[in-house]
Amino acid sequence: MIPCPSMARTPDDTLRAALLDRAVDYVCEHGLSGLSLRPLAKAIDSSSGLLLYHFGSKDELLIRIIQVGRERQQSMMRDLESADLSPTEIGRKLWRAYSSPRWEPLFRLFFEVYALALQDRSRFPGFLKSNVNEWLTALEGPAPVDPQARTTATIILAAFRGFLLDFCATRERARVDRAVDQFFTFLDTVPSGEHHDVAS
Repeated sequence: MIPCPSMARTPDDTLRAALLDRAVDYVCEHGLSGLSLRPLAKAIDSSSGLLLYHFGSKDELLIRIIQVGRERQQSMMRDLESADLSPTEIGRKLWRAYSSPRWEPLFRLFFEVYALALQDRSRFPGFLKSNVNEWLTALEGPAPVDPQARTTATIILAAFRGFLLDFCATRERARVDRAVDQFFTFLDTVPSGEHHDVAS
Protein backbone atom coordinates (compact mmCIF):
# COMPACT_ATOMS: atom_id res chain seq x y z
CA MET A 1 0.00 0.00 0.00
CA ILE A 2 1.32 3.43 -0.93
CA PRO A 3 1.25 5.68 2.16
CA CYS A 4 -0.68 8.92 1.96
CA PRO A 5 1.41 12.10 2.31
CA SER A 6 0.52 12.49 5.99
CA MET A 7 1.88 8.99 6.72
CA ALA A 8 5.09 9.33 4.72
CA ARG A 9 8.32 9.78 6.63
CA THR A 10 9.92 13.16 5.98
CA PRO A 11 13.66 13.57 5.36
CA ASP A 12 13.97 14.95 8.89
CA ASP A 13 12.22 11.87 10.31
CA THR A 14 14.51 9.55 8.36
CA LEU A 15 17.64 11.38 9.51
CA ARG A 16 16.39 11.49 13.09
CA ALA A 17 15.80 7.73 13.10
CA ALA A 18 19.25 7.06 11.63
CA LEU A 19 20.93 9.32 14.18
CA LEU A 20 19.03 7.62 16.98
CA ASP A 21 20.11 4.14 15.85
CA ARG A 22 23.76 5.21 15.79
CA ALA A 23 23.42 6.98 19.13
CA VAL A 24 21.98 3.82 20.70
CA ASP A 25 25.05 1.85 19.62
CA TYR A 26 27.45 4.54 20.85
CA VAL A 27 25.88 5.07 24.28
CA CYS A 28 25.51 1.34 24.88
CA GLU A 29 29.22 0.93 24.22
CA HIS A 30 30.48 3.98 26.12
CA GLY A 31 27.84 4.51 28.82
CA LEU A 32 26.64 7.80 30.28
CA SER A 33 29.51 8.71 32.57
CA GLY A 34 31.03 11.93 31.28
CA LEU A 35 28.96 11.79 28.11
CA SER A 36 28.84 15.01 26.14
CA LEU A 37 27.14 15.74 22.86
CA ARG A 38 30.24 16.78 20.94
CA PRO A 39 32.13 13.43 21.01
CA LEU A 40 28.84 11.58 20.57
CA ALA A 41 28.01 13.68 17.51
CA LYS A 42 31.48 13.16 16.06
CA ALA A 43 31.27 9.40 16.55
CA ILE A 44 27.97 9.17 14.69
CA ASP A 45 28.94 11.56 11.87
CA SER A 46 26.73 14.40 13.07
CA SER A 47 27.05 17.63 15.04
CA SER A 48 25.90 18.67 18.51
CA GLY A 49 23.70 21.34 16.95
CA LEU A 50 21.97 18.80 14.72
CA LEU A 51 21.37 16.48 17.68
CA LEU A 52 19.85 19.31 19.70
CA TYR A 53 17.67 20.25 16.73
CA HIS A 54 16.28 16.72 16.45
CA PHE A 55 16.08 15.75 20.14
CA GLY A 56 15.92 19.00 22.09
CA SER A 57 18.46 18.06 24.78
CA LYS A 58 20.90 15.34 25.75
CA ASP A 59 18.49 13.96 28.34
CA GLU A 60 15.68 13.76 25.78
CA LEU A 61 18.02 11.86 23.48
CA LEU A 62 18.83 9.40 26.28
CA ILE A 63 15.13 8.84 26.96
CA ARG A 64 14.55 8.09 23.28
CA ILE A 65 17.47 5.63 23.30
CA ILE A 66 15.89 3.74 26.20
CA GLN A 67 12.47 3.84 24.51
CA VAL A 68 13.87 2.38 21.29
CA GLY A 69 15.51 -0.42 23.23
CA ARG A 70 12.27 -1.15 25.09
CA GLU A 71 10.34 -1.23 21.81
CA ARG A 72 12.80 -3.76 20.40
CA GLN A 73 12.48 -5.93 23.50
CA GLN A 74 8.69 -5.83 23.43
CA SER A 75 8.72 -6.65 19.71
CA MET A 76 10.73 -9.78 20.54
CA MET A 77 8.19 -10.69 23.22
CA ARG A 78 5.30 -10.32 20.77
CA ASP A 79 7.08 -12.57 18.27
CA LEU A 80 7.42 -15.25 20.94
CA GLU A 81 3.78 -14.87 21.97
CA SER A 82 2.72 -15.65 18.40
CA ALA A 83 4.74 -18.90 18.47
CA ASP A 84 2.13 -20.66 20.67
CA LEU A 85 4.46 -21.09 23.65
CA SER A 86 3.50 -21.22 27.29
CA PRO A 87 4.22 -18.14 29.43
CA THR A 88 7.11 -19.87 31.19
CA GLU A 89 8.58 -21.07 27.87
CA ILE A 90 8.41 -17.46 26.67
CA GLY A 91 10.08 -16.34 29.89
CA ARG A 92 12.97 -18.77 29.58
CA LYS A 93 13.57 -17.79 25.94
CA LEU A 94 13.45 -14.10 26.82
CA TRP A 95 15.93 -14.61 29.64
CA ARG A 96 18.40 -16.32 27.30
CA ALA A 97 17.99 -13.49 24.80
CA TYR A 98 18.03 -10.56 27.22
CA SER A 99 21.03 -11.84 29.19
CA SER A 100 23.06 -12.33 25.99
CA PRO A 101 25.97 -10.02 25.09
CA ARG A 102 23.78 -8.39 22.43
CA TRP A 103 21.38 -6.90 24.99
CA GLU A 104 23.65 -6.39 28.01
CA PRO A 105 24.90 -2.92 27.01
CA LEU A 106 21.31 -1.70 26.68
CA PHE A 107 20.40 -3.01 30.12
CA ARG A 108 23.47 -1.40 31.66
CA LEU A 109 22.34 1.87 30.11
CA PHE A 110 18.79 1.34 31.37
CA PHE A 111 19.96 0.78 34.96
CA GLU A 112 22.25 3.82 34.73
CA VAL A 113 19.43 6.11 33.59
CA TYR A 114 17.06 4.55 36.14
CA ALA A 115 19.47 5.40 38.97
CA LEU A 116 19.92 8.96 37.71
CA ALA A 117 16.15 9.43 37.48
CA LEU A 118 15.73 8.18 41.06
CA GLN A 119 18.25 10.81 42.18
CA ASP A 120 16.58 13.62 40.22
CA ARG A 121 13.11 12.89 38.85
CA SER A 122 12.93 16.29 37.15
CA ARG A 123 15.85 15.36 34.90
CA PHE A 124 13.90 12.55 33.21
CA PRO A 125 10.24 13.52 33.76
CA GLY A 126 7.87 10.59 33.49
CA PHE A 127 10.65 8.11 32.79
CA LEU A 128 10.32 6.01 35.94
CA LYS A 129 6.56 5.64 35.82
CA SER A 130 6.39 4.96 32.09
CA ASN A 131 9.07 2.25 32.34
CA VAL A 132 6.95 0.42 34.87
CA ASN A 133 3.49 0.99 33.40
CA GLU A 134 4.39 0.17 29.79
CA TRP A 135 5.93 -3.16 30.80
CA LEU A 136 3.01 -4.02 33.10
CA THR A 137 0.62 -3.39 30.22
CA ALA A 138 2.73 -5.56 27.90
CA LEU A 139 2.93 -8.34 30.49
CA GLU A 140 -0.82 -8.37 31.01
CA GLY A 141 -1.41 -8.93 27.30
CA PRO A 142 -4.89 -8.60 25.79
CA ALA A 143 -6.67 -9.66 28.99
CA PRO A 144 -8.66 -6.94 30.79
CA VAL A 145 -6.72 -5.25 33.55
CA ASP A 146 -7.63 -6.70 36.94
CA PRO A 147 -5.89 -6.65 40.34
CA GLN A 148 -4.60 -10.24 40.10
CA ALA A 149 -3.21 -9.78 36.58
CA ARG A 150 -1.44 -6.56 37.58
CA THR A 151 -0.07 -8.15 40.75
CA THR A 152 1.30 -11.11 38.80
CA ALA A 153 2.81 -8.81 36.17
CA THR A 154 4.45 -6.76 38.93
CA ILE A 155 6.05 -9.87 40.44
CA ILE A 156 7.37 -11.02 37.06
CA LEU A 157 8.69 -7.57 36.15
CA ALA A 158 10.43 -7.13 39.51
CA ALA A 159 11.98 -10.60 39.37
CA PHE A 160 13.23 -10.23 35.81
CA ARG A 161 14.83 -6.85 36.46
CA GLY A 162 16.39 -8.17 39.64
CA PHE A 163 17.92 -11.12 37.79
CA LEU A 164 19.27 -8.81 35.09
CA LEU A 165 20.73 -6.36 37.61
CA ASP A 166 22.39 -9.23 39.48
CA PHE A 167 23.83 -10.67 36.27
CA CYS A 168 25.10 -7.29 35.01
CA ALA A 169 26.78 -6.70 38.38
CA THR A 170 28.33 -10.13 38.99
CA ARG A 171 28.50 -11.95 35.63
CA GLU A 172 27.81 -15.15 37.62
CA ARG A 173 25.94 -16.86 34.83
CA ALA A 174 25.47 -20.31 36.37
CA ARG A 175 24.12 -19.04 39.69
CA VAL A 176 21.69 -16.54 38.16
CA ASP A 177 20.55 -19.02 35.51
CA ARG A 178 19.70 -21.52 38.24
CA ALA A 179 17.69 -18.88 40.10
CA VAL A 180 15.84 -17.89 36.92
CA ASP A 181 15.01 -21.52 36.17
CA GLN A 182 13.71 -22.03 39.70
CA PHE A 183 11.57 -18.89 39.38
CA PHE A 184 9.92 -20.18 36.21
CA THR A 185 9.53 -23.63 37.73
CA PHE A 186 7.57 -21.92 40.51
CA LEU A 187 5.45 -20.08 37.93
CA ASP A 188 4.62 -23.44 36.36
CA THR A 189 2.84 -24.35 39.61
CA VAL A 190 0.57 -21.29 39.41
CA PRO A 191 -2.89 -22.25 38.07
CA SER A 192 -3.46 -21.37 34.40
CA GLY A 193 -4.77 -17.86 33.92
CA GLU A 194 -3.04 -16.43 36.98
CA HIS A 195 0.15 -15.53 35.19
CA HIS A 196 0.71 -14.02 31.79
CA ASP A 197 3.70 -13.15 29.62
CA VAL A 198 7.22 -12.49 30.81
CA ALA A 199 9.66 -9.70 29.98
CA SER A 200 12.10 -7.23 31.53
